[in-house]
Amino acid sequence: MLIKEYRICMPLTTEEYRVGQLYTISKHSHQESEKGEGVEVVKNEPHEDPVHGPGQFTEKRVHLSSKLPSWARAVTPRIFYITEKAWNYYPYTITADSHSLQCSFLPKFSIYIETKYEDNCGDSENIFHSDKILGDHEVSFLDIAFDEIPERYYRSLEDPRFFSSAKTGRGPLREGWRQHTKPIMCSYKLVSVKFEVWGLQTRVEQFVHKVIRDILLIGHRQAFTWVDEWCGMTMEEVRRYEQETQEATNELIGLVAPAISVSEVGQPTATHSAPASTPSTPLSDEAPEFLAPPKTRPRKKSAPETLMLPALREHTGAK
Repeated sequence: MLIKEYRICMPLTTEEYRVGQLYTISKHSHQESEKGEGVEVVKNEPHEDPVHGPGQFTEKRVHLSSKLPSWARAVTPRIFYITEKAWNYYPYTITADSHSLQCSFLPKFSIYIETKYEDNCGDSENIFHSDKILGDHEVSFLDIAFDEIPERYYRSLEDPRFFSSAKTGRGPLREGWRQHTKPIMCSYKLVSVKFEVWGLQTRVEQFVHKVIRDILLIGHRQAFTWVDEWCGMTMEEVRRYEQETQEATNELIGLVAPAISVSEVGQPTATHSAPASTPSTPLSDEAPEFLAPPKTRPRKKSAPETLMLPALREHTGAK
């Protein structure tokens, strides 16, 4: 098992990010979905935990077959998805359960993510009480403005170095922004990746961490550069947006699913134990060094870059 801790600062407060996170996950998931591919929301319902209190539970299936890199498609079934279970007791979230975030055909592969959000610049030490972890783990600071992301996912409108918020006046972000920006918050993410296959374990776990790093950077960049879309939304409004977007996404990928139950945490508790802490992003098309990438299959064009659902048009005043 390879364990790393990622710290991602944002020019927001944790209370602001609570709304921005839900909005960003919903919009991004819809953008990355198309017929037969994307993020299917199976459950989204309140949950009460004896330790963490009221929260929200979600279960998703991330259908990835055509979005996998060519080297992975060669060794995976045509129907491929990842089951993701998450509990959100904001400002603390868990992605995956005791069986972890699993692939539909790789029972020995799992990802487990714990997340804590605090109003600081990432200087809280031992926030996850690492004495419960065997051995030390690496801590990496991710800079949403100056750390590189894969070129295929770069969009100038989502570059914090150039983005300026009309509603909040924040941005663009300059060198050293974490030392002088107010407000500022940090997402602390403890990520455990396990791939129990002899001879491949170390290299696969390292590769998966690289993919997760890119996903985290892209998702947090979007949450900030989309701030003018979600700023001012109440939790009730963003939950309604989440429900409408999830239903539209399920329909878009061609799945007939029961109506999604999205309720605020004050509702009666459910029997299950909340939204994922990070959006789902297509995996890198670059094969790890231990696999030879066939180049014969063309990449499938991704979903449109922009999305304007009816609820969003109404909120933003767009025509």
